[in-house]
Amino acid sequence: MSSRTRKFLSYYKPYTRLFLADMACAFIVSAATLIFPLCVRFVTKNILEGGAGGSGYAPDALDQIYFMGAVMLGLLVIHTLCNAFVDYQGHMMGALMESDMRRELFEHYQKLSFGFYDEQKTGQLMTRITNDSFALSELYHHGPEDVAISLLNFIGAFFILVSINVDLTLIVLVFLPIMAAYAFYFNRKMKQAMRTSSDRIGDINAQVEDTLAGIRVVKSFTNEEIEEEKFAYENNRFVDSRRDNYRTEMYFYEGLLTFTQLMTIAVVIFGGVSIVSGSLDLPDLLTFLLYIGILIEPIKRFGNFTRLYQEGITGFDRFMDVLEVQPDIQDSPGAVDLANVEGNVTFRNVSFKYKEGYGYVLKNISLDIKAGEYVALVGSSGVGKTTLCSLIPRFYEVNQGEILLDGQDIRDIRLRSLRKNIGIVQQDVYLFAGNVIDNIRYGKPGASREEIIEAAKKANAHDFIMTLPDGYDTDIGQRGVKLSGGQKQRLSIARVFLKDPPVIIFDEATSALDNESEKAVRESLEKLTNNRTTLVIAHRLSTVRNAQRIVVLTDNGVREQGTHEELIAMEGAYANLYNTQLEI
Repeated sequence: MSSRTRKFLSYYKPYTRLFLADMACAFIVSAATLIFPLCVRFVTKNILEGGAGGSGYAPDALDQIYFMGAVMLGLLVIHTLCNAFVDYQGHMMGALMESDMRRELFEHYQKLSFGFYDEQKTGQLMTRITNDSFALSELYHHGPEDVAISLLNFIGAFFILVSINVDLTLIVLVFLPIMAAYAFYFNRKMKQAMRTSSDRIGDINAQVEDTLAGIRVVKSFTNEEIEEEKFAYENNRFVDSRRDNYRTEMYFYEGLLTFTQLMTIAVVIFGGVSIVSGSLDLPDLLTFLLYIGILIEPIKRFGNFTRLYQEGITGFDRFMDVLEVQPDIQDSPGAVDLANVEGNVTFRNVSFKYKEGYGYVLKNISLDIKAGEYVALVGSSGVGKTTLCSLIPRFYEVNQGEILLDGQDIRDIRLRSLRKNIGIVQQDVYLFAGNVIDNIRYGKPGASREEIIEAAKKANAHDFIMTLPDGYDTDIGQRGVKLSGGQKQRLSIARVFLKDPPVIIFDEATSALDNESEKAVRESLEKLTNNRTTLVIAHRLSTVRNAQRIVVLTDNGVREQGTHEELIAMEGAYANLYNTQLEI
């Protein structure tokens, strides 16, 4: 048994009792289905046929008919109740298993590294957690039922058919291998078509997510038609894949139905000949035809199971494709939690590239940052300033060298502990849908309202928050769309104030703001950096003139270090950058 098969079956374990009850009811439904025609045969052959033959009905014929009627009514009640259990509880079992898988996949998403998301489309990841998991729930519920009921009905009907007439049963058997081969061939084609269709709906989700996330850019450039064309392209590709899928399904189902009708016609013809020759009576032929219907029902169920299987197993394969991805960055054996962090950060001969085959973004970087020191990283675009800072919380792993926090290699520190001690304020602020207070509380889940207000005051955010319609309870819209850039930035700073980490990273946090907003944000940053190790990635060099040390990065690594005055006096790379900005 493969690892994926074991994983597939493992989701039944928490619901073993419900599954067994569901299967028991499915068997009872199947048994009741098989018994119904036998009751009809008993009435027509043992009771009615004798009376119609001229010898008269037995004295208790009516009693026997009433008794069989009661038996069939009882079977109907049992059949209905068990079928209701299978339909409701079976679906609930599938929904619960779907919920478990969706939760597991979402939790796995949280563990995966930035490198994984750099290569993925959000829409495809969303499809795996929505469409694919729903298809799986249907397979988990209906799959075992369809297989169990089909097998029991088929085997039971076959033996009953043999007991009625062997010759007619052999005629039926001629069709079954042909139907099986036909079904197997189109089953494979359905699987291929279903996989393509699942990939295409993921592409549609990715296109929609990309367009809606950038809807303001779309409208500002009046490029709605371009986005519509891109969507139409993906939509048409999906339609093409569904066309292939439905065409294959049509051949599959219509072919099986045709074989079924041919089988029925053959039984009627040869059964009629047998009646004329005296080797079969009419009640047995009627019963035989009833069981042909029961024998064919498993074939129809198999067709339904095949569709569910292809949809479900395609979803499961896509589910496992992600679940089997191991995070690039994990806690090493023996990793420890941090305690009493001072904030000394050291880079020792650090080199990094994003992927094999790509060039190094950073090479042989060595840098010592003292606890509580305010250090600015400057340099032209693309020299690796943001990358350097992303290595400290281990968003990416160094290829060579090491990074130390208070003398300890960060790879020997638990990720959760490491990142809890680092605060990051980015240029592109991400705020979650919801209200102000919940977005600030994200820095310290469980923080009291008083703590949140105090953090907002330190970030110079309290005053503008109080002008909002509902103050701290104001809904800020998706990604904080109802706030200005400066307001969003101050909320992100308040979030970091609440977290209260010993190490702070600012990634060009004021470069996109106007002068007034920049002044308010800079005041907030100055409060936040007090007595904390601070790394600031600066685009506007005027914002870091007061840094204790400015580090100039170039494509060849650290080029210059010193205060603003020292670097200006050197008339080197920093002076050139600074003078260029002054001219602009």
